[in-house]
Amino acid sequence: MQQRGKIFDDISQLMTNAMGVAQGAKDEANNAISGMMDRWLADRDFVTREEFDAVRAMAQKAREENAALLARIEALEAKG
Repeated sequence: MQQRGKIFDDISQLMTNAMGVAQGAKDEANNAISGMMDRWLADRDFVTREEFDAVRAMAQKAREENAALLARIEALEAKG
């Protein structure tokens, strides 16, 4: 009976080690795919969401400034 318990312990240890190896392989594959995707996107000159949002905010500010300047010009022309 002692031998049978040792066999089950060995099988359990083997399965635990196999799961660890499988998890490591999965993590490595995810990192490799992520790196390939990053390089592919960089080669195509796509912008990040943060860059897009920053440019959109700058454009919105420029539109607001243009509207304010147009109002000032119209007010000055109305006086003169």
